[in-house]
Amino acid sequence: MGFYKELSSKPWEYQGPVLGTTPESAFALEPEKVALRLFMVVASVIFSLIAVTYYVRLDLGDWLPLKDPNILWWNTALLFGSSVCLQLARNASQRENSSTTRNYFYLSGVLTLLFIAGQLMAWNQLNVAGLGINTNPASAFFFLLTGLHGVHLIGGLWVWTKTAFRLIRAKSANDVRLSIELCTAYWHFLLVLWVLLFAALANS
Repeated sequence: MGFYKELSSKPWEYQGPVLGTTPESAFALEPEKVALRLFMVVASVIFSLIAVTYYVRLDLGDWLPLKDPNILWWNTALLFGSSVCLQLARNASQRENSSTTRNYFYLSGVLTLLFIAGQLMAWNQLNVAGLGINTNPASAFFFLLTGLHGVHLIGGLWVWTKTAFRLIRAKSANDVRLSIELCTAYWHFLLVLWVLLFAALANS
């Protein structure tokens, strides 16, 4: 009987999920992690294309190099500290240490806001020095690259804010573990991206 079923089976026909079971994912990771990784790939491609255009534009004669504001070094330290705090919050959530998770998670948000404020100060310093966005191609690319990075970070803060409110109401840090992991991975990505951008801007 079993041999007959094997011969008469039609593997090309769709077999719906059995009642009472959940559909299996095509990926080994949670859907949220897959979506985040796809988003980071797309963002990396966008920044890579702009970076290629940036280096091609350097060879033209109207390029006037900028003297990067010193505050960018402090901003880099702030973003690095924010990324470290999120990593510590993630580690604490895995140990179900709710108080430590909250402290580091909230601190990461404060440092990120300070980073954004510092970037706005850098923009203001350039404008005061007469190096606005329309001054020359170098300043235009500076505002474009830092602004695009800032937009991605603000989008991350929106998710961070939702997670922060969930963390307040959660009985255990483990309840929001996945959201904290996603924020941590995204912040690490933006930190690496910023370091690469800063190095490119500083050497132009």
